Amino acid sequence: MKNKIEYKDVKKLREENKRLKVLLHLAENLQTHLDLHQLLFTTMREVAKILNADRCTVFLLDEEKNELWSVVAMGIGKGKEIRFPASKGIAGHVATTGEILNIPDAYKDPRFNPEIDKKTGYHTRNMLTMPLKNREDVIIGVFQVLNKEGGPFTKKDEELLAAISQITATTIENSMLYEEQVESLNSFVETLSATLDTRDYITAGHSRRVTMYTIALCEQMQMTSCEELRFAGLLHDIGKLSIPESVLFKAGKLTQEEYEIIKRHPAVTRQILNSIHFPRRMKNVPEIASTHHERVNGTGYPEGLTVEKIPLGGRMLALADVFDALTSHRQYRDRESIEKVWEIIEKENGQTFDPEVVKIFLNIPTNKLIQILEYDQRDRLDLTELEKLGSVPLQEILELKRNKDQKLTKRQKSILQTFDKYYQRNY
Repeated sequence: MKNKIEYKDVKKLREENKRLKVLLHLAENLQTHLDLHQLLFTTMREVAKILNADRCTVFLLDEEKNELWSVVAMGIGKGKEIRFPASKGIAGHVATTGEILNIPDAYKDPRFNPEIDKKTGYHTRNMLTMPLKNREDVIIGVFQVLNKEGGPFTKKDEELLAAISQITATTIENSMLYEEQVESLNSFVETLSATLDTRDYITAGHSRRVTMYTIALCEQMQMTSCEELRFAGLLHDIGKLSIPESVLFKAGKLTQEEYEIIKRHPAVTRQILNSIHFPRRMKNVPEIASTHHERVNGTGYPEGLTVEKIPLGGRMLALADVFDALTSHRQYRDRESIEKVWEIIEKENGQTFDPEVVKIFLNIPTNKLIQILEYDQRDRLDLTELEKLGSVPLQEILELKRNKDQKLTKRQKSILQTFDKYYQRNY
């Protein structure tokens, strides 16, 4: 008898140990995610596995619309959102009352809302639903687990889900606060960039296009994140706010003194951006933004840095900045031909520009470049027509232009005609 009791105790301890390990594993996993979608997906997948359930959904409470919603739900397909009134169904009851509901037969419960089953083609048998509460004990959503294998959910399942809910609610709240901060920073940066556009009407749109070219380079390089480059691109010319309008908008040739004033703007950009508190993952924004006029041979400004001291982002911005300046329409001149533009860039390759960055720029698909070039006319672009340039890098366009006296194939003629149509704005 004694051995039997000891065996039961050991079995119970093993079960508890397993549950504690599960909680620890889930907590560790959740801490690695700040993106709300990824966080919710990871949570639901882990909980379904832990409780031997078929599905799990986290519904968040939208207080403004008084709705429960889940942008990701197991089994309904990517990108599909579930939304319903916060007072409806089992989830609505839990969100309203804060009760934990463990229902062995969903269709026998009058509070069950079968509409979601009808929409998704799913059949709910049993369910465990629990409120998600933040640190202030306010309900921010609902945890719902469906169809446990082998019968209804147990009291132990309730206890485990209660512990998981506490961890998840805190992590979700942190993620939502983080997303709010990112949104605020995005808005702030967009406003700063727009302020410069409003003042410098001659080059309006320049910062956005430079950013888009830099992001295109980033994507071509398959870098893990382009967010830092996006902020640096949007703000790279913010230092021009310090330049007197008499110098910034001067129609004729600048004097040496006026040119020196213009040359100060990257240093002012650094000064302004250093006063902004960027998240740790974007700490290099001031340095990247302020080095877009440095040259790889050390003759640039403001500091005369050589290639190894110029951040890669700064070298990318430098090429994007010049490419946009040469390909932009101005009040006093039209867009340079693409051959002339690249002739100028090739002349400075290895002097001003990093040869590796130039090489990668040549591989950017031409349809992407056209959409950036004509961003202010984007509503007029025929994206279906531009698709034929999707597999055509800039390098191929330049080769066709340089060899246009040779006999071109039907495909090559079509490519050039489409490119010229948009590049020369004959549409």
